[in-house]
Amino acid sequence: MYGVWTPEQVRAAEEPVLARTPEGALMRRAARGVAQVALAELARRTGGVTGRRVVVLTGAGNNGGDGLWAGYELRRRGVAVTAVLLSPDRAHPAGLAALRKQKGRVVTAVEHGVAAVDRADLVLDAIVGTGASGGLRPEAATLADAAATAGVPVVAVDIPSGVDPLTGVPGERSVHAAATVTFGARKPVHVLAAPRCGPVTLVDIGLGPELPPAPVTVLEAPDVGARWPVPAPGDDKYTQGVVGVAAGSATYPGAAVLAAGAAALATSGMVRYAGSAADEVRAAWPEVVATDTVGEAGRVQAWVVGPGLGTDDAGAQTLADVLDAGLPVLADADAVTLLGQHAELREKAAGAPVLITPHAGEFARVAELSDDRVGSTRRAAADLGVTVLLKGNATVVAAPDGRVLVHPAGSAWLATAGTGDVLSGVAGALLAAGLDPWWAAGCAAFVHARAAEIGADGAPVPASGVQRALPAAIRAVREEAR
Repeated sequence: MYGVWTPEQVRAAEEPVLARTPEGALMRRAARGVAQVALAELARRTGGVTGRRVVVLTGAGNNGGDGLWAGYELRRRGVAVTAVLLSPDRAHPAGLAALRKQKGRVVTAVEHGVAAVDRADLVLDAIVGTGASGGLRPEAATLADAAATAGVPVVAVDIPSGVDPLTGVPGERSVHAAATVTFGARKPVHVLAAPRCGPVTLVDIGLGPELPPAPVTVLEAPDVGARWPVPAPGDDKYTQGVVGVAAGSATYPGAAVLAAGAAALATSGMVRYAGSAADEVRAAWPEVVATDTVGEAGRVQAWVVGPGLGTDDAGAQTLADVLDAGLPVLADADAVTLLGQHAELREKAAGAPVLITPHAGEFARVAELSDDRVGSTRRAAADLGVTVLLKGNATVVAAPDGRVLVHPAGSAWLATAGTGDVLSGVAGALLAAGLDPWWAAGCAAFVHARAAEIGADGAPVPASGVQRALPAAIRAVREEAR
């Protein structure tokens, strides 16, 4: 598990470190980290570094200074470096002098910068840092577009310029980085806009003791693998957790098949299904005990309710029955819509061990969603009194007590119909096994994304393929945890 801090928190932590550190030392350390990543990118892409061409897109202030000092380090290793100064009168003086001393080339005209980018092997984006917001200004955008058109990879210094550091929302024109190097601590942009950042390298500049508790965390394989329920010698089907699934309908029987099957594959000890798709569930998953109603289902430790359920009176009654049982509940899809429509259902859910898993459209039915997805999810969890998992390329999970995690997906393979039903089944199985809703949501999102990568294997995959890949994903995560 690692933490994510806001830019303001990072800047506050830097102040005492800067006060006790010789002037320029932190910038030099950061620049060496950037240069090391740039050298590794050059070696990986071109097979060598000597004589290779790097262009530093240099903005004003410290971010530009990081780039100039990185250019200095690259010149010392035989790389040809050109710095394009976007604000010549505000370029970092020491970094600029150091680069010139190493015979680095400096240009100020945009057309000369575009020509240099066209011939480059790599571009360093040192245009703006975490203190900026909004898209790129025209001259900077022209240079970033030139790199994209020429297919020149970009290494971002701290953040990809033009992408909001707090929300990860790209401006109208922004940098798409092949890799990012950040300093001291990861910022929200690195997990909320992971595809824009590429792999993120964190350079330690000694901020750790000065940082407050992380407002956002990111789970890693050891966190998930250590908590994933597996049977012990004394376990049986009941002690491993029995999950009930109230989902599907005559119109959407597939939702029930996907959710119930995912719960079974996620190592639930037993799955009980209740609903009108009982015949389809039995045909696909003979190990699932299927009945027509929640009242007939028998004893369970948690419920999954909502996928394909419908939002009519019968659906509302099913959700009410599940909430009245006093057990952990995962409410997805139509159940989220029903919560938005019925105040009495929201009152039943508030304060109970309930996890809701909306996509953006469903989220808007129960709470206000802004560009600040972390803030929106945290407020929704507090206001509704339930744990909220907001689906998306970056999945955000917030508990009513303020805990927040983000899972930055490495791909978009999950953007297909039915994958949310699979997630519901997995998270429901974890609730039945005794995980608290926040951990159940985070672990389920992690394995769900891994299953998508395994199931896709480089090509689009339907929800049933993600479902089939769950055992392999669980196995891989547990092996990484050892």
